[in-house]
This record gives sequence, structure tokens and C-alpha cells, in this order.
Amino acid sequence: MKSLIAHARSFAAHVADSERAESFRALQAGQSPEALFITCSDSRVVPSLITGARPGELFELRTAGNIVPEYGGGRPMGETATIEYAVRVLGVRDIVVCGHSHCGAIGALVQGDDLSAAPAVRDWLATQAAGSSFGADLADAVQRHAVAQLDRLRTYPCVRERVEEGLLSLHAWYYEVHTGAVRAHRPGGDSCTFGPL
Repeated sequence: MKSLIAHARSFAAHVADSERAESFRALQAGQSPEALFITCSDSRVVPSLITGARPGELFELRTAGNIVPEYGGGRPMGETATIEYAVRVLGVRDIVVCGHSHCGAIGALVQGDDLSAAPAVRDWLATQAAGSSFGADLADAVQRHAVAQLDRLRTYPCVRERVEEGLLSLHAWYYEVHTGAVRAHRPGGDSCTFGPL
């Protein structure tokens, strides 16, 4: 934690002295991100590092297992509010759901891990990943799961409307934490095919 605090203390001075000072000052006028990036909470997955996005270019939603919750459900959810805000207020043109290798959440589902010591995690995965079918291969399971989240996004009225109007595109990505490689879903056919970006 000490290194994080030290960096936070010196960050403003670094920004003020850098060539990027003007771009940081421009952020006070608001944000207009290009995309909503939905990914896992895993600390090894850093959206701005993967995409090269600068501050203000990505709106992020991070959940255990990059799960998009079912729309509705009778109670407000932060994830649903984030998606709606990105689409209706910020007008993002793209949504990326990015799964990753070595995912503990999907790994727990694939392996049937006992999560009784983490009941909130257990219940989140059980309710939000219900109906998903996973094979034994973790990479394949993570990729299929990312594509399934696109299907769930399409049930959100704001997403469905913008997709139908041609104003929003949905993408599923798979990130390998040990190589840095990113692959994208290739729609079509019965298979869950991912290839290089």
C-alpha cells in the first residue's frame, strides 16, 4: 500500500509537469468515452493498459466474472445503472465484454468449487451465471461466457434500441493475462470462434 500512496501523492505534480497537463485539464469539461468496457474485477486485467485508452476514453464496469446481470429483477443494481448511463447519457458507440484467461470466477463454475466460505461470491455466480453451460476447458468456457453476456446485454431496452438503430455495436474479447494477447469473437455458425483482433 505504501507504494500506491506514494504514487498518489506525487501524481498531481507529475501531471502538472508533463506534456499531458492540458489534456488532463480538459477532463473538467466532462467525459465522452468511446466505449463501455465490461470486464472482470481481476487485478491482472487493466482495460486502459490493454487498449491504450487515455483518461476519458473508456467507461468501465468491472464485476466478478465480467457478469452482466439480468435486466430488471425488481431492485436497482449498480451494474444495470452503469450500462444504462453509458448508453443513454454518454452515448457510447461500442460495448466490449472482455473475459480473460485464468479467471477464478469462471474457473469456480467449471470446477464446481466449494464457495461456502465466500457466500456473496457463491450467490453472485449462482444467480447471475444460471443457465450457462461450461465444458472442462477454461479458455473455451470463458469465451462462451463472454458471448453469453452479449446476449444478456441485448435484453436491456437501451442496448436493444441502440443496436437496432445501428448506433451501438457489441463485442466479446478474450485476454490472455500471461501473454497480453487479445482475441475477438467472430460471430457466425454454431461455434464460439475467437481470433486475433
